[in-house]
Amino acid sequence: MAVSMRDLDPAFQGAGQKAGTEIWRIENFRPVPVPKSSYGKFFTGDSYVILKTIALKSGALRHDIHYWLGKDTTQDEAGAAAVKTVELDAALGGRAVQYREVQGHETEKFLSYFKPCIIPQEGGVASGFKHVEEEENKTHLFVCRGKHVVHVKEVPFARSSLNHDGIFILDTKSKIFQFNGSNSSIQERAKALEVVQYIKDTYHDGKCEIASIEDGKLMADAETGEFWGLFGGFAPLPRKTVSDEDKIVDSHPNKLLSVEKGQAVPVEADSLTRVLMDTNKCYILDCGLEVFVWMGRNTFLHDRKNASETAEELIRGSDRPKSQIIRLIEGFETVIFRSKFESWPQATSVAVTEDSRGKVAALLQCQGVNVKGLLKAAPVKEEPQPYIDCTGNLQVWRVNGQEKVLLPTSDQSKFYSGDCYIFQYSYPGEDKEECLIGTWFGKQSVEEERVSAVSLASKMVESMKFLAAQAYVHEGSEPIQFFSIFQSFIVLKGGLSDGYKNYIAEKEIPDGTYTEDGVALFRVQGSGPDNMQAIQVDAVASSLNSSYCYILHGGSTVFTWAGNLTSPDDQELVERQLDIIKPNLQSKPQKEGSESEQFWELLGGKSEYASQKISREPEGNPQLFSCTFSNGMVVEIYNFTQDDLMTEDIFILHCHSDIFVWVGQQAHTKNKLQALTIGEKFLEQDFLLENLSREAPIYMVMEGSEPTFFTHFFTWDSAKSTMHGNSFQRKLNIVKNGGAPIIDGIEQSIPTQDKHGAESYAPEVHENTLLKTP
Repeated sequence: MAVSMRDLDPAFQGAGQKAGTEIWRIENFRPVPVPKSSYGKFFTGDSYVILKTIALKSGALRHDIHYWLGKDTTQDEAGAAAVKTVELDAALGGRAVQYREVQGHETEKFLSYFKPCIIPQEGGVASGFKHVEEEENKTHLFVCRGKHVVHVKEVPFARSSLNHDGIFILDTKSKIFQFNGSNSSIQERAKALEVVQYIKDTYHDGKCEIASIEDGKLMADAETGEFWGLFGGFAPLPRKTVSDEDKIVDSHPNKLLSVEKGQAVPVEADSLTRVLMDTNKCYILDCGLEVFVWMGRNTFLHDRKNASETAEELIRGSDRPKSQIIRLIEGFETVIFRSKFESWPQATSVAVTEDSRGKVAALLQCQGVNVKGLLKAAPVKEEPQPYIDCTGNLQVWRVNGQEKVLLPTSDQSKFYSGDCYIFQYSYPGEDKEECLIGTWFGKQSVEEERVSAVSLASKMVESMKFLAAQAYVHEGSEPIQFFSIFQSFIVLKGGLSDGYKNYIAEKEIPDGTYTEDGVALFRVQGSGPDNMQAIQVDAVASSLNSSYCYILHGGSTVFTWAGNLTSPDDQELVERQLDIIKPNLQSKPQKEGSESEQFWELLGGKSEYASQKISREPEGNPQLFSCTFSNGMVVEIYNFTQDDLMTEDIFILHCHSDIFVWVGQQAHTKNKLQALTIGEKFLEQDFLLENLSREAPIYMVMEGSEPTFFTHFFTWDSAKSTMHGNSFQRKLNIVKNGGAPIIDGIEQSIPTQDKHGAESYAPEVHENTLLKTP
């Protein structure tokens, strides 16, 4: 992309260099930085540019840019905000996803930056903000909607504004009332209470009374009578009138348009495919509620501005106030955009995209622009932490048919690939004894015993009143917690269970089960004495890898082999594993390139082998999804916190290398029983288009018994997860009692843990089908 110095506004220099939020207001068509003390305060007469920068675990910085348009902003100011957003993206290297936000129709991602809500104020920079002092003691009525983030809109202070479907907040000088329409959900009522707390803290200095009014409760108590008295007395509520927010947008076939000289020209094609779009052009994909502007990597800045203005004109001309414009750069398309196409090739390699970013940064630097932070930051060199105490008590059972057989302590870290195992690990938690019950599935295990293992483990959890966390682990995809519990872990070929033996007999497959006096080759891996594994592999030279150390034994002969790319620490692990596998035999050390003939003879001769370390799925920035069973959908919750975990619901915390299924205490019993299926469907359907492994570990976590390796993703207050009542009752207790959770009538003050990764970058996924329940 060609960029000239005159195209870049000085206000954007140095932007997006560290994680956080930055905001500019458009004043006289120029961006002016907003003081941090005013973040979250928007005026209806203004337009704003908002930059969200997220630090990924890979070390890179990712950006989302939003431009917010107040309902009273001028068309010229709105146009300036749109153009300045394109310029800011250029200054950041041309990678950001850009969103158009219209007051009252904001995206959930945008609102998540300003939790619990934004309440735009009348006026703007042109009017001098004179209204604020005049309305200080005025009574306000707000309507709230939203289960995960709250859209707040001020409505006329009149009985006619109330209805049975909404939740209304009446803000008076001395008291705040929340009126809960009879058709509103518990979760919506709980979220609206966060707005009540915000109004109390922001406009009443935290000093005013709170009252909850239930629709249909008539005059049963003094607060209800006081509420209706403010409206001139009780009277039946009118039926809700249809507003712009309620109108259903007509179904709209997806249309691809090419931007040619400021005009949107339809692209004729039988189906939408990636090949229809040229890297030298800009396109508009009109999907009705969502209008995407796709900008080819080789387009000029003025081309991108023209395409944006064309999209604005498209929705303005067809009177579609709820339509959202999302602008994307080639190579950085969101999942929701790619899902609109019948075919989309695999993402281009990272090397290409990093190269283009470097070229943009170099060009800007030559023109005198500060490009610090534009290039990918150095990867974070942190070893994953298990967040689990490793001094607990471990018991292991091998599944044999419909039963489980307890293993002696000497054998409980030796698993066979043809078998399934159940383990129970009890360990000291932060304030009580914790328990993890897990199921391990060998790669060669039979289906009948896998089903039996799940059933037996579930019964163990049920017998503990569901207080234990549960893990489902597949061979080759074990999480760090698993290896930390077992410390020294060995996987052997074959199996000992009846199911495995019967299977190979029926299929007439030779029994390759490990024997101590046979020929066997083990790959040794791990990070230290408390996390080391020996994995039996085929005893042939092609199984070797220069990045690992190996143990080879045949009869009374034992060799250790060290690849040229291994470290002294790797070689120390071999000696430790040797003490377990062949404790009484002297080994013959072999260095790669100087092996003895006897070594190669045991492996059946020389052959080529790999040198690159076997990669594991890296831990990514976590994402939280709510599961909605009425329509089988999942919805992403952006910038999540512990308060987003509602006790009536089930959530998925997606960490890329593994997933957690969190089950609320008051979730429907039928839904609780489907928790494992939910996790499996999430992996199977892979709606994030990440090529997720179906064998990624799945944890099931019950509310009130969350382990530290789950809670470390949040700023966690354990008192909140042990409260009684539904989400609304719990939140009401907190709001009415000064912000502290109430448990059995006792105010609790619990220290919180540090927050790790609660703010996460995610592709724009609003909702996706996960599970259709009967």
